[in-house]
Amino acid sequence: MAQIALHPWLHTPEARTGTYNGAETALNFGNPTAELEALRTGCGVFALAWRGRINVSGKDRVRWLHNMVTNNVRDLPVNRGNYNFVLNAQGRILGDMYIYNRGESFALETDARQVEALVNAMKRFIIMDKVEMVEIGADSVSVGICGPKAESVLSNSGVNAGGMEPLEVRDVGTDDVAATLVRGPEQRPGWYEFWLDPNKAQELWNLLVKAGAQPVGAEALERWRVLQGIPNYGQDIRDRDLPQETEQTQALSFTKGCYIGQEIVERIRSRGQVHRKFTGFVFGDRVPALRKYESEGRALAEITSISKVPTSKGQKNIGLGYVRREAIAAGPKIALDGVEATVVDLPFQNLI
Repeated sequence: MAQIALHPWLHTPEARTGTYNGAETALNFGNPTAELEALRTGCGVFALAWRGRINVSGKDRVRWLHNMVTNNVRDLPVNRGNYNFVLNAQGRILGDMYIYNRGESFALETDARQVEALVNAMKRFIIMDKVEMVEIGADSVSVGICGPKAESVLSNSGVNAGGMEPLEVRDVGTDDVAATLVRGPEQRPGWYEFWLDPNKAQELWNLLVKAGAQPVGAEALERWRVLQGIPNYGQDIRDRDLPQETEQTQALSFTKGCYIGQEIVERIRSRGQVHRKFTGFVFGDRVPALRKYESEGRALAEITSISKVPTSKGQKNIGLGYVRREAIAAGPKIALDGVEATVVDLPFQNLI
């Protein structure tokens, strides 16, 4: 319930609240289908109640953090970021995060459910290093907007987002609201986030709505996430998965040198591929359960997310998960205990 307290604008007559990714938030504002359409063709505004941040500071922060994660953070320009995994020594994924170079510190942005576990896992490797990790907690909240009209809404709100590159950070001001604006990665087109004082969030929300953004709840955001093929840690990516299985190659640098789990990642790269890959599925009227499936005693596929999205031809059932590469060598259609599924590339194209 603490997240709801941080986001008082969610207490509106039309808002239905509940839990998403472990956080209390608005599930919808009365019409999740229209809210998804705003994300796809207009601009939606939403509270990112389930996201958290960690601040990493200290004179050894660059060298230490560079040796902890899968991407090159040593050479990140100031106010730029990249996507990373944290691995164990066996190359399995302990968590994912976006890392931003803020000059005198790094900002690590991830799901709030991961924060404590990641801090505990990473702090074990602070030996003689001058490094401090601090959870941001309730001192800041995140408000997001997304859609092809997002930049126009920002401009109408008095926020200059012009020329921002993916994963660029910019300090901005709207009237008397100071905030940090982050442009999303290429995998999240039209996505921007504000990091700001909780006491100013209501004012920012009202300003963005007045400029044309439609309030959007977590149900529409979840459908949008699946359509974009974005994996969710703890659901689509787990601590038993290997980085190359997830198809999230933007998280990996093969030239940065040693880091925890690097030997396994490099061994997979040198061998050419892993046996299974993260992918999309299109189902008919019947949908499978969220679990692993076998064929003739061998692993076939695993379904990790399922969503029903509106299309011009009615509702369509889609999903995310993993498929064994040789299972689709003869074609994209597979049977999951009698449920037919078509394996498709991500993101889902021309589906709606």
